[in-house]
Amino acid sequence: MPKISVIISTYNQPEWLRKVFFGYEFQTFKDFEIIIADDGSTDETKDLIVDFSKTSEINITHIWQDDEGFQKTKILNKAILKTKADYLLFTDGDCIPRQDFVETHYNLKRQNCFLSGGYFKLPELISKAITIEDIKNQNCFNKDWLLSKGLKSSFKLNKLTVSGFKECLLNTFTPTKATWDGMNASGWKADILKVNGFDERMQYGGEDRELGERLMNLGIKPLQIRYSAICVHLFHTRGYKNAAAEKANLFIRKETKSEKRVWTKYGILKA
Repeated sequence: MPKISVIISTYNQPEWLRKVFFGYEFQTFKDFEIIIADDGSTDETKDLIVDFSKTSEINITHIWQDDEGFQKTKILNKAILKTKADYLLFTDGDCIPRQDFVETHYNLKRQNCFLSGGYFKLPELISKAITIEDIKNQNCFNKDWLLSKGLKSSFKLNKLTVSGFKECLLNTFTPTKATWDGMNASGWKADILKVNGFDERMQYGGEDRELGERLMNLGIKPLQIRYSAICVHLFHTRGYKNAAAEKANLFIRKETKSEKRVWTKYGILKA
């Protein structure tokens, strides 16, 4: 039985997913499985997974559903049921993990808590420039390498460079609240099942955070590790953004907070 199940959501981004796979290939912590939560990709993604699995020792399970628009919450719920570990780490198929990513989540996990990690967004040209060797050598997490490729310097680079006391200090005093962000969050499978997983009414826009809000209503405390557990987020457009769906999601989240909801009737179990 793996100690962690890593759930990676994806939709028609095989070029990025391939780079993400190699990010997990070079992890310092090896006792994990990958569950691909595929929201209706074409066979190109399936072929990539099959080819990668032939040479990798990572156990990869591909969960696929028909393409019916943005239905990430539905495929994530299906993926949760396929996990073998007691602890689940959620991320996206366009986020390359630093080599200590899984190890950090495993070491920092706590009972009655979930972890809220960070990510560093990359522009399109740098995203495309990253090679497998750059992932193996961790160049894509190296400040000097990124600056040499044209990245503009900013305070956010601290996510890639800090360690020790400064890392703890920034985790503690960051103005960003610890939330369940689907790019980088982890929690106990038992807790996620207690709130019935993701609300499948929700499309893009806060659908991940709503799960975290129900976990907090349950008494699960969010822990901020955005300067500790790091992935780089590869560039992509968001053609699935939908103003009406975002408005509906805000209404659901408002009800979750005001009514202190723990359980959704529209999750893993339909009741």
